[in-house]
Amino acid sequence: MDAPRLALIPPRYGPDVIGGAELVLREVAHGMAERGWQVDVLTTCARDHYTWANHYPPGTSTDGAVTVHRFPVVNDTSGQARAVVAQRLALGEMPTLGEQENWINDGLRVPELFHAVLDRADTYDAIVVSPYLFWTSFAAGLVAPGRTILRPCLHDEPEARFELFEPLFNGVARLWLNTDPELDLLTTIAPGHAPASVIGEGVPVPDSYDPEGFRARHGLGDFPFVLYAGRREGAKGWEQLLDGFVATVRKEDVNLHLVTIGVGEVHIPEDVAHLIHDLGMVSDRDRDDAFAAASGYLQPSALESFSRTVMEAWLAGTPVIANGASAVVSWHCERSGAGLTYEDDADLEQCLRFIAEAPEAAAELARPGRAYVLDNYTWPVTLDRMEASLNELVGR
Repeated sequence: MDAPRLALIPPRYGPDVIGGAELVLREVAHGMAERGWQVDVLTTCARDHYTWANHYPPGTSTDGAVTVHRFPVVNDTSGQARAVVAQRLALGEMPTLGEQENWINDGLRVPELFHAVLDRADTYDAIVVSPYLFWTSFAAGLVAPGRTILRPCLHDEPEARFELFEPLFNGVARLWLNTDPELDLLTTIAPGHAPASVIGEGVPVPDSYDPEGFRARHGLGDFPFVLYAGRREGAKGWEQLLDGFVATVRKEDVNLHLVTIGVGEVHIPEDVAHLIHDLGMVSDRDRDDAFAAASGYLQPSALESFSRTVMEAWLAGTPVIANGASAVVSWHCERSGAGLTYEDDADLEQCLRFIAEAPEAAAELARPGRAYVLDNYTWPVTLDRMEASLNELVGR
């Protein structure tokens, strides 16, 4: 029997691409290839999701056992349609379907990718598109709906309620979701949605940690610190987190620093610059060691469908302090018992004080987190669920 063929369609792909959904699909690609599937990735030439500039050369290449087909981004519109929709949303209004259609096409488009999917769809046993919000998923998701899986990475955001996306949510063969709260949100938004399963994600488990080495490599001394890792941007709650941390440490009775790693600009007030350490992009090894060295991990984003960094913190034995506005992360904290949530800056201050003033209790809080991740979110477990779903879809 010939090996089944699987196509994955993310908006970006590569070892240097920063993005949760894109990173997961790359790991899925390699995991399914190791299990004997023929895996193709159809994606763009872009690396950066801010500009969508073509970075990689178009054409076909390989990434280990995965075949990668890249197509150039066309990004030649004015942005006016997106500005109109942003204005409508700011006023609490729902854009018309026509405005939504203009919006999805007013930005990156990848016509050659769309035509490639049209030409090749029948050669694949299954097609996975992710996440829902991008032109690549919208355009490719309904080319062959009977063999297409949508992994939406759904957030509680206005765009999720666009009429534009109803055919995608309702018309694919099935949906893969990360958590129970994401399924609840999907059912609220699209009650007629396609069959959906909570598949989850896998998280690599480091063999070891070297927190002291991380401190030494970055000149961090032995002071306690909380960590933020990820995209430093408004959609992730970074600015509000920074403001809340600064307001707390300006009271001068909290012995705590903040270390941040990731992409995006960091604007540090001069009077607290000695307490905030921006390390920018670091290696995977440094990232893992940073989680182990931290006294607590901060997750300020309300827009999460899974939150891998929370899992990385728990694997390293570090407690999580998370924005309670995220139903998903709140659910993880409640299920695991290894994290605290905050509703406002006053709550955040109390959580920071707890980390600074009761380190032994904070470490005890984190204790069940590692078992929670190992029981639910390792790659072998996740790939088993994915492969079972794929086998059911293709009739194997």
